[in-house]
Amino acid sequence: MYDNYSGALYGVILRIVQSKEYTEEIIQDVFVKIWNSIHQYDSSKGRFYTWMINIARNTAIDYLKSKSFQNELKNQSLPDFVYNSAELSTTNDSSDYIGFNKVLENLETDKQELINLAYYQGYTQNEISEKLKIPLGTVKTKMRNALMKLKDLLKDYQ
Repeated sequence: MYDNYSGALYGVILRIVQSKEYTEEIIQDVFVKIWNSIHQYDSSKGRFYTWMINIARNTAIDYLKSKSFQNELKNQSLPDFVYNSAELSTTNDSSDYIGFNKVLENLETDKQELINLAYYQGYTQNEISEKLKIPLGTVKTKMRNALMKLKDLLKDYQ
């Protein structure tokens, strides 16, 4: 399982936490969670890969919001805190194992931005509403439409 899915999960986590060190720590936690909760997977609700991606995403977001991580950020010296964004960029084709970036390009720009904020940067819908200065209802509607369009686009990949 690790050999088949670790690369894709690593890319998702790295995109959220933007640190190789933290990503390696989180990916271990993700596989432990998957192993311990495999009995909760329900194939009628979705694909196994999607289930694992959600666990990875949620674990990475939880890690970023944890008090220990926040305290660690406050205690770092400036050179350790500044990341090389080119080195950590996950927008290149080598880290996009399933070609999801190409699928996202088929969405309108505003919907791409919503997906990016919610799923790659870990923003809640309330936070997206505040950041983009649009009503929460509009965020929810656009997010729902974006996810329905993605679902439709991803039918070809199953």
